[in-house]
Amino acid sequence: MAVQPEGTPCWADAMFTDLEGAKDFYGAVLGWTFGESSSEYGNYTQAYKDGKAVAAVVPPMPGQEAQSAWCLYFASPDAAASAEKIRVAGGEIVMGPMQVGDFGTMLIAREPGGAAFGIWQADRHEGFEKVGEPGGYAWAELCTRDTAATDAFLTAAFPYRAQQMDAGGMDYRVYSIGSDPVLGRMEMGSDFPSGLPPFINVHFAVDDCDAAVAKATELGGHLHYGPMDSPFGRFASLTDPQNAAFAIIDLGRTEGEMPSLKDV
Repeated sequence: MAVQPEGTPCWADAMFTDLEGAKDFYGAVLGWTFGESSSEYGNYTQAYKDGKAVAAVVPPMPGQEAQSAWCLYFASPDAAASAEKIRVAGGEIVMGPMQVGDFGTMLIAREPGGAAFGIWQADRHEGFEKVGEPGGYAWAELCTRDTAATDAFLTAAFPYRAQQMDAGGMDYRVYSIGSDPVLGRMEMGSDFPSGLPPFINVHFAVDDCDAAVAKATELGGHLHYGPMDSPFGRFASLTDPQNAAFAIIDLGRTEGEMPSLKDV
């Protein structure tokens, strides 16, 4: 798989206190299998679907306590240059840039609205090997309360084209690289819990949204909304048993007309 253009979502991982529990949950819900944990890199464990790398899970470092959450990484040809763009645009560098063996170079950052994300400069590890297919990455939405700061940051830090979606009163923006949509931005309104911090909601593709929701809730996950139909697919938003937010979408089951987009 070729290295993706700058700003393209290219990888996702999550930290879990109960690593085996996370593997059991996502294995059952998304059909993932898992490779051997890499002790050299903090027991970082890759997930696979049909033998192709789709994500990774990792336990917290000794003495570290953190809320379980999915982290989405954006491709960069130069992580150090991306770090400088992020700083100038008003973001915060949390960690890195740091080289990860011969796999690549990473950094973790926060945009001004508070949502965390990663940057990945690929070397041997190029990122997702399955996209838009069951078990693989499908889409992501940056959910924020400070839309003005987030929107200004995204177009300053990445080579994005911004378009406002006609979404029936919901403030939703789509960011594209050329003609390819790569990221959504959603305003966190009153339907989001007041104490929920801004985050990027990573969507994984499934072949049956309702069945995946049933399995997730059976195993201790919590359904927040959905399943519901849309022009993009039938989707639902959940948290797993360790309270990490994620979404699932059946891209093959669409309903309704595509909403219009307007350049901004």
